[in-house]
Amino acid sequence: MMLRLRKSDRAGSMKLKIRAAVDEGNVQNDSDNSSSSTSQDHSSTTSTTSTTSTTSTTAPNSAVTETPTQPEIEDCLKTRYAPSTQRLKQGDTPYVITTARLEQIRKEFLYCYFDQGGDDGNGDYQIDIHSSMPQIHKNFNFQLPFYGFRFNYTRLSMNGFLEFSDPPEHYTYPLSFPVKDWPKKNDPSFIGIFFSKTRIGKIRPTDVDQRRPGVYYRVERDLMTRTDQFGVEMRERLMWDIRQGVVGADTFIPKHSVVVTWKNMSFAGGIDNSLYTTNTFQLVLATDEVYTYAIFNYVELNWLSHTEAGGDTTTGSGGVPAYVGFNAGNGTQSHEYKPYSQDSVIRDLTGRGWANNFPGRHIFRIDEKIMLGTCNKDLAGTNLPLVFAPESGNMMGGTIVNITGPCFEKGMKITCRFDTVDVTGTVIDTNRAICVQPFVMAEGYIMFEVSYGETRYNWKGKYFIETPATAIERIRFETRDVHERSPAEIKISWNAQNLTTNLNAPITISLWGYKETTIRPERLYIDVIERSASNTGSYVISPANYRTRNNLATRDLQFGFIMINLTNPVNYEGLTISPELWSRPIPLGWYFNAQWERQYGSRWSQTLCNNWLTNDRYLKNFAADVPQCPCILDHALNDKGRFMPDYDCDKDINRDCFYHRGAMHCVRSGAPSMQGSGQQCCYDKNSYLMLTYDQQWGSRPHRSHNLGYLPWNEANKVPTLSHWFHDMVPYYLCCMWQEEQAVGCETYRFERRPTQDCVSYQAPAVATVFGDPHIVTFDNLEYTFNGKGEFVLVRANSRNTKLDVQGRFEQLPNNFYGEVLATQLTAIAGKSPNNFYGEDSCDASFKLTVQLVSKAHGLSSVTILCRVVSAKDNTSSVIEVRLRPSQAQWRYRLDVFADGRRVYFDRQSLRSQHFFGVTVYTPSHILNQSEVIIMFESGAGVEVVENKGYMSARVYLPWTFINQTRGLFGNWSFDVTDDFTLPNGLKASVGSTSLNNFERAHKDFAINWLLDDKEQENIGAALFFREFGRTSSSFTNSTFVPEYRQSYLDIIPSNRSQEREYAKGLCGDTYQCLFDYAMSLTRDLAFFTKQYLDDYSIIRNTNNRRIISCGVLETPRFGRKSNFFFVPGTTVQFECSQDFVLIGDQRRTCMANGQNKRPDPLITNDLPTTGQQEYSSRTMGVTFGIILGVLVPILFLGVWGYFCYVKKSRPVEDGSTSWEYENNIMNRSLGRTPRALSPAKGSSSDSDRSSSGSSSIFGGKRRSYDKVYRTKEPLPNKPLIEFEDKLWDLEEEGPESSLTTTDDTPSDLAKNTRALPVVGTSGNTGAVSESPSDLGSIDNTGNTVVNRRAKQTAI
Repeated sequence: MMLRLRKSDRAGSMKLKIRAAVDEGNVQNDSDNSSSSTSQDHSSTTSTTSTTSTTSTTAPNSAVTETPTQPEIEDCLKTRYAPSTQRLKQGDTPYVITTARLEQIRKEFLYCYFDQGGDDGNGDYQIDIHSSMPQIHKNFNFQLPFYGFRFNYTRLSMNGFLEFSDPPEHYTYPLSFPVKDWPKKNDPSFIGIFFSKTRIGKIRPTDVDQRRPGVYYRVERDLMTRTDQFGVEMRERLMWDIRQGVVGADTFIPKHSVVVTWKNMSFAGGIDNSLYTTNTFQLVLATDEVYTYAIFNYVELNWLSHTEAGGDTTTGSGGVPAYVGFNAGNGTQSHEYKPYSQDSVIRDLTGRGWANNFPGRHIFRIDEKIMLGTCNKDLAGTNLPLVFAPESGNMMGGTIVNITGPCFEKGMKITCRFDTVDVTGTVIDTNRAICVQPFVMAEGYIMFEVSYGETRYNWKGKYFIETPATAIERIRFETRDVHERSPAEIKISWNAQNLTTNLNAPITISLWGYKETTIRPERLYIDVIERSASNTGSYVISPANYRTRNNLATRDLQFGFIMINLTNPVNYEGLTISPELWSRPIPLGWYFNAQWERQYGSRWSQTLCNNWLTNDRYLKNFAADVPQCPCILDHALNDKGRFMPDYDCDKDINRDCFYHRGAMHCVRSGAPSMQGSGQQCCYDKNSYLMLTYDQQWGSRPHRSHNLGYLPWNEANKVPTLSHWFHDMVPYYLCCMWQEEQAVGCETYRFERRPTQDCVSYQAPAVATVFGDPHIVTFDNLEYTFNGKGEFVLVRANSRNTKLDVQGRFEQLPNNFYGEVLATQLTAIAGKSPNNFYGEDSCDASFKLTVQLVSKAHGLSSVTILCRVVSAKDNTSSVIEVRLRPSQAQWRYRLDVFADGRRVYFDRQSLRSQHFFGVTVYTPSHILNQSEVIIMFESGAGVEVVENKGYMSARVYLPWTFINQTRGLFGNWSFDVTDDFTLPNGLKASVGSTSLNNFERAHKDFAINWLLDDKEQENIGAALFFREFGRTSSSFTNSTFVPEYRQSYLDIIPSNRSQEREYAKGLCGDTYQCLFDYAMSLTRDLAFFTKQYLDDYSIIRNTNNRRIISCGVLETPRFGRKSNFFFVPGTTVQFECSQDFVLIGDQRRTCMANGQNKRPDPLITNDLPTTGQQEYSSRTMGVTFGIILGVLVPILFLGVWGYFCYVKKSRPVEDGSTSWEYENNIMNRSLGRTPRALSPAKGSSSDSDRSSSGSSSIFGGKRRSYDKVYRTKEPLPNKPLIEFEDKLWDLEEEGPESSLTTTDDTPSDLAKNTRALPVVGTSGNTGAVSESPSDLGSIDNTGNTVVNRRAKQTAI
């Protein structure tokens, strides 16, 4: 049969745009992505921009030019001679590849291989591989990452695979990996392009390619620095094929490559004539020693299986076809390339794939996990795995996500669904489509689904939403000017490669804001900062340019973001979409300050602060729902279940602490409370809690947690944005943009966001397991248990506390003398209930349970909303931390699973990940994933630490778990006698005899907590994630008999005295260390056993340390404190600012009982002379001021009373006594009807009444109403209505009391006057004109001041 060669026209037309070479720094983009791991993207920055093959950049040292500078070189496929491996000598001209040459070599399907030339004249042909020797050993001399492991060698097999470890003795068909009986049977690590028994076939004389049938192997090293022709062409071809063939490979530059070609291979067991029935395929590996890619090129497949697998002896058809896929080995994981592997459709491999537009080419990324780079049109169904890059993006949106999965067609409708938001995608080629991530109000992993054509959302994946506060900082502020009220300029910078490689492309810089005025939050566009700036990577904003703006619709926005995107993406990327770069949240004082000044005046920050204070007082108090801060930093660091580092002030990576100046470290609550709030605790350089009562930089609780709260799309629940709206912006308005001692700032610090007192803080209890294994319970009971299997470490299953933490113990490897009868901790799994009671249809029993729980929590009423009633409604995600095999720890030391899905923490934005009811993070200074902390919403925490392949776990529990725990960690009751409580509630003996007898502790207690996959009463079911058909029995051996002897002298025979001495010198008197060394003879295990025990002892002693606090001691206003200590033995002195005098005690001393002691009475003789004089003068001034303040008003009132008395007693001109009109006015205002005044001339009664100054015209004692208190305060239970001020209502007077002018026409004066009755001696009633100024006025305090000028009219 004639060998079919791939012609250049098989690739179709491939337009390639090559841009100018850039340095490696530009290619790598953001430095924090250079070590990005299992996410499909090498650098999440460029993956947001590399939407098509035209957006990638060239490699360093690649001199790709647009015009040829050298003669065209003969195609390597047209020669059989291998090129020289000699490097260029000094002075030789480096080879420069042209665009035309690169396009030419990329049109070839197979990579070059040779059967002539080279050192032995055979080129790449492996003459040592034949039927009697089917595989040979090859050294790479570089590191090849593969499936979590790393190898510097391989075994080249004629059977269609590269092997890295020993296979089992026999294979059974169909093949299944990993081998389930491992480690009893070998589980090989291999890359299988066509795993089937073969033999070298034959070619016919008429075949075009006359190169010898067999196996070809070629390795090319150090491609990054190569300048020779073959090296440069190999690097450029590989780089572009992989960049354009696999999503997320936009910055990949190959460093080493391996090309293996199986040419004209026939199947084993066939007849002689079947030697002409052959397959030809090629495997290409490319790696930079961090990432590895595999290219499978299938030229032709004429047979499927060998005779041992049931294949026909003539044609190789039938039976079980070849295996195609990857196996990691050591019983870990595998990936079978479905639907082709071991299926009759395997022959379709030559017409599928379409990588680089070649049918028959399939690309994979294989370094950490297997990810496909090609589409698959032969799979049907739902929940198909979707490959996309990047796997995470900023919540604000704008990330371009490259998608591979279904096979796309031009013009096909593509829809991407991010959580609940749908966007329309764009088809790039058969293997790739792109979607732009929209603004999604969410955080953590969300569902990402893709539909195409008329199909449903069958292709699914998990996409990680980064909160704006923790996302990669795409736009950086070079200075802190953006935080000022009115800066002169703001300098910003960004990585230009994140938008496009064309630095001259115009970009648009715009300003956006956010607010919560209704239940639905709003992200609003504000203004364009610059419409056509150059993509240079930097820009200077001049706030003065925007002072004349008048943004009526957005003037109430107080914080927002800067966004940068391409102005004309079609001209520079060929697409209508553009990536978007977003800044971190910033205050908007620099933009709106002029508008706010015009609206509120020069003290606009005070007005806005007062508005916020008013609004915040209407919101529900939240401080009682957040955990209390520890008093000292050590307690905060050891409270792993409730507090985690605050990345804005982290002693390990960020000592900036901009919002908490003077702080050394801050922590915050790991998860939101029931109301969505959070706690923050900051510590000064003395490791004491910083209080807002002392300074504005103190610790502050947060109304809204940075993670938000479900549902995320409601006000006060949006991740980061609600936190900025309720907690960060007010800090700018009230404190940063005002004086620290301004009323608004003090109200913010003392009332709205005060630091909670740490007086009642309670440190958690700690239990641990380490070594092989040794256990210390919550009550500090130490014992050793070498069980084999999965066991309950902690189980709490009461009504109010639920928690499951489980551990897996596996047998230690053999030592020099044989089997080791001991085990070690290899995995931890845990779950805990969350704070959500479910949502829309609940049965009665569930409602009753919720009500009981609410009563236990002190809630008077609960609104029950249930959507689904199931077992998972009340439990968190299951988190498992698993020890990786030692050969697979070159990059990550631990594997983390969340609900059965591997997650990674290798980028800063992924350091902390929040799942359902649980937060998982790795310390910021840990780069190899060797320490993982699990924080449950119940306050329980699990810390897993790995060193040199040995793992330890510590569990932290708050005091709500007292007397609620069971399992190997005992019952936490401060009493060791009940630590050995069995699942049935009975208690095993905890006497000294049992503790010193490993056998009794094993059989009487610990083995009873063995887990199974099925639920067991009072024990539960195993939580561990099962792969490849494993069950709990795969790890469990209840009949395993460990070593029960305790003393190392009994375990190490006396004739091995050197080992005894070494153990004693290494471990001292630590029996756990001595025991581990005696069992394993491994120094590392013994050393880290001792270290883990020492670490636990330090943590326990620290947490048991009682911190007595004297509580909050407020700093006097306009004063200062000598220090901020609040622990016993410390004295605080108070001082005043200039021009202020301290009234009260000058110092406080914190006593051992937690009370502040007042100082002894001040003795002036103890003061220095100058101080005594100053004190005396100040005291005398204050005393004199008090005297004047009291005597002057009394004197004034006396004079005023005497004047009134004299004035009232003075007779009028006709001899009668006057009476005052105020009485009548006030009576009318009180609704009283005055008596009618009947004029009776000469009436003695009237004369007597009028001449009596002690009675009113109505009789009785006259009352004064001339002082009225006016207030804006609303009346209780009354509507808030503003009544306008009115003059006295005297409309009840008769017509004779009306005020008229002489011509009986009402005048302007009459409109503003009231008629007042006047009684003369004749008794006639008259009227007097008065203006409002005559009646009285209201002073600036709101009091009504009535004008007492006497009114008299002669009749």
